[in-house]
Order: sequence, then C-alpha cells, then structure tokens
Amino acid sequence: MSNVIEEQTVGDSDTPTTRMNMIQAINSAMEVMMERDPDVIVMGEDVGYFGGVFRATAGLQAKFGKQRVFDTPITECGIIGVAVGMGAYGLRPVPEIQFADYIYPALDQLVSEAARLRYRSGGEFTSPITVRSPFGGGIFGGQTHSQSPEGIFTHVSGLKTVIPSTPYDAKGLLIAAIEDNDPTIFFEPKRIYNGPFDGHWDRPSQNWSKHPAGEVPTGYYKIELGKAAIARPGNDLTILAYGTMVHVCQAVVADAGIDAEIVDLRTLLPLDIDTIEASVKKTGRCLIVHEATRTAGFGAELSALVQERCFYHLEAPIERVTGFDTPYPHSLEWAYFPGPVRIGQALKKIMKD
Repeated sequence: MSNVIEEQTVGDSDTPTTRMNMIQAINSAMEVMMERDPDVIVMGEDVGYFGGVFRATAGLQAKFGKQRVFDTPITECGIIGVAVGMGAYGLRPVPEIQFADYIYPALDQLVSEAARLRYRSGGEFTSPITVRSPFGGGIFGGQTHSQSPEGIFTHVSGLKTVIPSTPYDAKGLLIAAIEDNDPTIFFEPKRIYNGPFDGHWDRPSQNWSKHPAGEVPTGYYKIELGKAAIARPGNDLTILAYGTMVHVCQAVVADAGIDAEIVDLRTLLPLDIDTIEASVKKTGRCLIVHEATRTAGFGAELSALVQERCFYHLEAPIERVTGFDTPYPHSLEWAYFPGPVRIGQALKKIMKD
C-alpha cells in the first residue's frame, strides 16, 4: 500500500514524519493549510475553545484566533449556508458537522446551493468548502450517532465525497480537499480514529503507533482526489471497500488465507474506476463491502459499474456485504455491522461459485 500512496502524493519528500492517529492527522492537515492560506477558516459546533467533540480541532483557535476558528449555533443548515456564502466570496471554509447523522438539515444548502453554484453562475462563483464529519458505527452510538449517509452525496452532481482509511491518507486527502475549488464531503470513520479495527469488537483495541500508515509527514503533502489505493495486492478476487471496512476486510482475508486484492477507494466521487476495472479483470471475482444500508447504497453503483465494464471477465456473481435496511441498532450493533462472520460467508460463496 505504501508504494501506491507514494506515487500519488504531492509534497516535500524531505519533510519529517511522526506517529499520528487519524484525529491528529486531520488536525495537522487543517493547521498546515491555515498556515499556508489565510483564507482557510474552521467553523462548527464546539470547534473553538473546546476543540471539537473528538478534539480534531484542538489548539487551532488558540493559534489562529477566534476570527478563523469559531463556534457556531446548533444549526447545520446555517453552518453550511454561511460556508457557501463565504466560499463564493473567496474564503475556504472547513465546517464541521459533529456527526454525519446531523447533516440532513444541511442537505438543501449542499445540494441546491454548494453543488450547483459553479454551474448556475457559469463559472463566475465556486463553492470551495470542505465539510468534515465523523460517520459510521462501531462505537455503540445507536441510531443517531452511527449512520453512513455517503450514498446520498454521491448521487449529487457537483459534490465530491472522500473517505480516508488511515492517518496518512486522512491528512493528504484533507489537504487536497481544502485546496479543491469544488465542495467536498469529507467523512471520517470514527471507529478508526485511534487505531485500525479488525471487526472483532471483543478483542483488545489497536492503535496507529505500530501501523505503517500511522507514520505521517508533519508538513505539507496531498493525495490526489479520485485515486484509489491497493491496500492488499492479490489474484483470487477483488474486494472494494473504504474507511473502516478496509481494515476489517484485511483481517478477514488474512484469517481465511485467500489471496484477495483489496482496493481502498478513498474517494467515492470522483471514482477511480480504472483501478477497479483492472483489478476485477485480473481476478475475475468481486466482493463489495460497506457499512451503509444495502438498498441504493454506494455498493449498488459499484456493482453496476463492475458488471458493465467487466462482465465477460467475471467467473462468479458480484457479492455485497453491507448494513441492513434498518435504523442502526444499539443492542444488536455487531449483528448489523458487516463483520468477519458475514464477510467470511461471502468470501466462501464467491470462491465456491
């Protein structure tokens, strides 16, 4: 994975590195960009003195002041509406929505305003905003703190949707998103903020200190949006995943002893369809894994694209392992979560066909 990332990274190769978890990497990305560009601002509920509910903005207000890092009222629609206006007038806002579950009141501003502004104005105005938000389950957050709404935003032309799976990717992708002139939804898998997760909730938690992608440059670098990474090369089948599911799939494949190629999408829109197509044509099998609900989830779009482009190379039907079409349950979280059991069953089925 490191070689693929290195080829797609832009920055100073001589910059020192240090161990970071994903929260620290995200914080570092915002700090680097605020130092480089006075037009970058951070806004949201409790992002200032408090440093955010997960401390991703800790220390930024003390360093850059209350005019560039400030708290907002509890109004997601207002947060994004103000950010759109700021972006139109030349600023680069990085608004935080505390949990992705709360982003729905901002949908009208994101869909009708941010995503359409460049087109509607004939290129006179843009909306260079980067909306950060923790998403996904695995922390016993229940139905109002565990949702994965990425599929909604990939349906909207004019928005970009980014989901990192490592601290290294999180910093590089966030810097690229902040520099981009189009509005970007940057979903952060909160289950892996502090370390990779293998899907076994009853095992000791891991941290990023021993993971190679926990070694993060302290300075500026960026990872091009729209470029997937090969998290694990293989020849038997292709697994398409992103965020937390990349690590769960890696653990399941290792336990099963299957030579699977795991493609970490990193950016859902724009999508690196070339990497996906090349992998599936090589392996002849495809498994898609995501935590969001199944019906009309992003996995359905991936399945359609693979079928359209790789049909004559497929040796078995495309399989999907996803969340269920229900609210995210609190007491049955690990039955809902696409964990090792369900992924393992799908692997056996697709390899048998």
